[in-house]
Amino acid sequence: MRIRTRFAPLLSSVREMTVRCSLLIITRGVMAAVQGPPPNARLAPCVHFVRRPVWPAAAVLATCAALGITLVAFAEHPLAAPGITSLTDASVRFAVSEDPYVVLQRGDVRAVIVDNVALDLPDLPGHRAGYNGVASLTHRRRDANLFVPAVAGLNFEHIHDGTAAGLKEKFEPRKFPMQLRVVDRQTVEVYQGPTANWKLESCGRYQLLEDGTIEYTFECIPRAGGYRNGYIGLFWASYIHQPESGAIYFRGHGREETGPARWIEAVSPAHGTDSTHAPAGLAALPQVDADFPLTLVNHPSRYVYTEPWYFGVSHGMAFVQMFRQRDRIWLAQSPSGGGTGNPAWDFQWFIPDYQVGEAYGFVMRAAYMPYQSREQIERDTRHHREALNANPFATRVR
Repeated sequence: MRIRTRFAPLLSSVREMTVRCSLLIITRGVMAAVQGPPPNARLAPCVHFVRRPVWPAAAVLATCAALGITLVAFAEHPLAAPGITSLTDASVRFAVSEDPYVVLQRGDVRAVIVDNVALDLPDLPGHRAGYNGVASLTHRRRDANLFVPAVAGLNFEHIHDGTAAGLKEKFEPRKFPMQLRVVDRQTVEVYQGPTANWKLESCGRYQLLEDGTIEYTFECIPRAGGYRNGYIGLFWASYIHQPESGAIYFRGHGREETGPARWIEAVSPAHGTDSTHAPAGLAALPQVDADFPLTLVNHPSRYVYTEPWYFGVSHGMAFVQMFRQRDRIWLAQSPSGGGTGNPAWDFQWFIPDYQVGEAYGFVMRAAYMPYQSREQIERDTRHHREALNANPFATRVR
C-alpha cells in the first residue's frame, strides 16, 4: 500500500497519458515462435526496439505490474535486416574496389564478384552490362564457369510491386550504378544507392566461408513509398550454362496434398509456366496484376516446398541454394532464362507491410560441390542449413 500511495501521482499521470510500455525480449526462441503466416498489422514507426534488454524480463514485468502499467508487446518486423552490411552497420570498414570485379577464393571454390558494368576478361569474355553478383563460379573439380559468362548468378534482377504501372524499368538494379566494397579477403559487398524509380537503397554481401560456400546477406531500405499493392517484390536470377537438365530438386509435396514431404523434381515446360514454388503453409502469392509482365513472378507451380533449399546439377556438380525458413523465400525457375539451353535457377522475396526508412533483409547460402546423389547433397549441406535456421537473427545484432 505504501508503494501505491507513494506512486499515486505517477500512476495517475501514466493513466491520463495512456502510456503504453513496449517490451521486446529477443532470445533464440522468441522469433522462431513468431514465424509462420506473416502478421498483417503494420508496425508503429515510433516503436523503439531493444535487442538486448538491460533488465531481466521478470524484473521489467514485475515493475510494470506494480506500477499498474499495461504492457503491450511489439514484435519486430519478421523480415527486419540482420544489420551486418555497411548499409545498416556504420562500423563496417571497407575499401571501394578500383576494379569492377573482385576475386574471392577459398577451399576448392573461386568466385568473381562484379558490379553492373560491362567487362571483357579472360574469365568473363563479353560479360554484359547490368548483370551483377557472381559472374563466375568455378571449382577445383571443374574449372568451367557454372554461369553463362555473359551474365551472372545470384544476380539482383527486379524491383516491383506486382503492377504493370509501377514497372517503369523491368530490370531496375541493372540500370543504376553499383559499388564494390571490399570488407576483407573473403568478403565483398555490392552496394547500390537509391534507384531512380523505386528509390530502394541496397547492399548485398558475398562472403566465402571456410569450405567455399557463399553466404549472401541482402539488406535494403526503401527511401520512398508508392508500392501500389502494399509490398516490395524483389527477384534474383542465376543463369546456368548448358547443364544436362534444367530440373531443380527440393523436398515438398503437391499444393493440395497433406502427406509427408518427398523429393520433387521440378521442370518448367516454358518460360513463365509453373515458374515459382511457394513455402508450404503460405496460401498464395501476394496480389499481382493480371497484366504484370514479369511472368516468372506470378505463375506458381502445383508444388510447395517444406524445407527452404533446393539444388540443380550441371556437369557433375551441384549448385545448392539454401535459405532461412523465416525469410519465406519463393523458389523460381525458367528453362531458358539465360538463352536456349541455359536455364535460370532463381528465387524471389516479398516484403509486406514495409515502412519507408526501415531496413529489411535475408540471409542465404549457396554451395557448389561435386554431385553423387540427392542424399549426399542433403547430408553434405545439412550443417549449413542448420546454421542458417538455428538462430533467426543471423550472425549478429546491430
